[in-house]
Amino acid sequence: MAFREGAPTQSLLPIDVVSIIVGIVIGAGIFKAPAVVAANSASETTMMLAWLLGGGISLFGALCYAELATTFPSAGGEYHFLTKAYGRSIGFLFAWSRLVVLQTGSIALLAFVFGDYLGQLFPLRGYSSGVYAAAAVVLLTALNIMGLRLSKWTQHFMTWLTLAGMVLIIAAGLVIEPAVNSPPPAAASTTQVPAFGLAMVFVLLTYGGWNEAAYVSAELHDVRRNMAKVLVAGIGIITAVYMLVNLAYVQTLGLEGMSRSEVVTMDMMRALSWEKGAWLVSALIAIAVFASINVTILTGARTNYALARDFPLFGFLGHWNVDKNAPTSALLVQGVIALLLVFVGAGSRSGFETMVQYVSPVFWLFFLMTGVSLLVLRYRVPTAARPFRVPWYPVVPLVFVAACAYMLYSSLAYTGFGALLGVIFLAAGIPMLIYMKRTTNMATEIDTAD
Repeated sequence: MAFREGAPTQSLLPIDVVSIIVGIVIGAGIFKAPAVVAANSASETTMMLAWLLGGGISLFGALCYAELATTFPSAGGEYHFLTKAYGRSIGFLFAWSRLVVLQTGSIALLAFVFGDYLGQLFPLRGYSSGVYAAAAVVLLTALNIMGLRLSKWTQHFMTWLTLAGMVLIIAAGLVIEPAVNSPPPAAASTTQVPAFGLAMVFVLLTYGGWNEAAYVSAELHDVRRNMAKVLVAGIGIITAVYMLVNLAYVQTLGLEGMSRSEVVTMDMMRALSWEKGAWLVSALIAIAVFASINVTILTGARTNYALARDFPLFGFLGHWNVDKNAPTSALLVQGVIALLLVFVGAGSRSGFETMVQYVSPVFWLFFLMTGVSLLVLRYRVPTAARPFRVPWYPVVPLVFVAACAYMLYSSLAYTGFGALLGVIFLAAGIPMLIYMKRTTNMATEIDTAD
């Protein structure tokens, strides 16, 4: 079918982008991380402080991204910021990593979580998790290829359904008196790192994903006025939900009960003697992760579209379908790579853990570089119009950069072969970069245009 070429238009309202932020962040993490955070907290107060601190660090990062996105709005998001700060070579390596490691790996790991929980509800013979994971990638890629309008309304439905379920969990934990007081059986701990530091690793991973809003900055209505608002609103909602959910957990199970739990939400439901609670929780988690996969697919293809615009070698990714308001070719290629990673993960003992290791070091490396890019661009382009400026500059960006550096260290220290594989795939972009420089006279100068 023929389609008309075009470029992104400002078709997303602030509520659409808030839905994207909330949908991508509130996913698998909040159902996995609280038990580990509790196990590494000295008291209930320390645990709640960790979640509040995670929201604060995320807010600092959001303020940095708000200045970057309103000063340099682009469908390329971080790719655009890194290119302007460091030059096209770094920009290319980031965009390449999004294509083969970051976004596609994130899609795959979320798909495995979706497959794990859906497999509990509707078990299949054999590789239930892998089958459901592959089906989710195919279905949601097709949904996004069909157009932005359908994708965004699907996202609205799943995000607000997820929030409604979270409210139900919060209300149950805070209102209903526990019927079971004994904590779940203790799980053996193998950690040898400082307790609160490990707790913060899991907290910050659970808050991860809000930065994806940068990739729809070119499609946000009145971006210079609204970007800071949607980022702050999105993180505010997420922080409130996380604080209340953990308060419900600890009130029902206690700190010790949380720390000994493998499935903290289900154990909370059992403690409340809610017979259908375990099934409800599995369904809720599946919906939340499905929403995260959808928005990860949506935002990831935007970077691939930006890559194609700037590098002729990847020109086949640069078709923007005006009728669908979507980068259809980029979506298709991204879906194929994510599907291949699902097959790789399905062949290992734990597809989720393999994909987490694959993604983490590369993710935190470029997150750190994006934070530094704010400082670089303030220096290199001092006259650029900045509708929003980070308050308390340079303290806020420096705190954010320090947090990213710690997370980069942690991701290298606590991951195995999967991390090495991710770094190898990142490095595979270097020969292509050299080839393009030799064959196309690719400029390496830093772009400082407003």
